[in-house]
Amino acid sequence: MPVTRLYLIRHGQSAGNAEGRFGGHGPTPLSELGVRQAEATGEMLARERISAIYSSDLHRAVQTAEPLSKLLDIPINKTEAFRERHVGVLEGLTFDESKETFPKDYYALVNRNIHHVITQGESYRNLLRRSTGELWDILRNHQGGKVAIFSHTGAICFLTLHLMGAIHRTTKQTPWIVTSNCGVNRFEVRGRNNVRVLALNDTRHLAQITGNDSFAAQ
Repeated sequence: MPVTRLYLIRHGQSAGNAEGRFGGHGPTPLSELGVRQAEATGEMLARERISAIYSSDLHRAVQTAEPLSKLLDIPINKTEAFRERHVGVLEGLTFDESKETFPKDYYALVNRNIHHVITQGESYRNLLRRSTGELWDILRNHQGGKVAIFSHTGAICFLTLHLMGAIHRTTKQTPWIVTSNCGVNRFEVRGRNNVRVLALNDTRHLAQITGNDSFAAQ
């Protein structure tokens, strides 16, 4: 089976990120720093000759994908499947506000209870179901290609855990895989049971912007 290169990219810093607020499905745009992060990420990925671009349809993710799309003249395929978890009543609140006003939802979220449905929102299990189905359809349609998917920290965490085989039907809680703004998780995929993790949270391309050149699992 041909090797498909998969890149999961978190959006650049959003205005909500800068204020420490839950973004959820909100329309928050990128901050000035986020725009620069997106431009640097687009330049790096263009050199890797990405052949297909997919993105959450939320504004901050699409904004992050746009520089790469322009550089390569490749369209952005937007989909709700790669949206962040719908955090319902927590959307737009700071972490402290969430903890004080909706403690049950807040603690279930930070403790990564994957079955808990946030009030007026969804569970991590819901997120996993909608995102992984779309992921495998994309990988089947682009075998042997280089696919970039622009998404969000929670969605990328659970897509990564899924690709690593770390979530099962009986799983109740999971570790959290950190992805910085415009951090990249890289994989080689030959099939559902043959996935290689090349890098987690690779931010070397952002070193001149943020002074952060950390990366893991390279």
